[in-house]
Amino acid sequence: MSMKLLTTAVVALALSAGAATAQSGPVSSACKDDLAKYCAGKSHQNRDARACLESNKDKVSAACKSALDSTGGGKGKGMGKGKS
Repeated sequence: MSMKLLTTAVVALALSAGAATAQSGPVSSACKDDLAKYCAGKSHQNRDARACLESNKDKVSAACKSALDSTGGGKGKGMGKGKS
């Protein structure tokens, strides 16, 4: 296997692992049904999904609202930071 192909494979694997991790936090867990209902097709990569949930905050479940209120927005808990 050439070095270029190996490097490409490693980068692709790292990117796909990062995408999976980004979708497994407290908001994704608590807001799974709300994401499907109000924000289907929104990307998790550039915060479109979170922005959609925030804009529909008056419609989402209580658990989802709580997760949105306790993460992100400068609280240092989004993107895997601030975990206890």
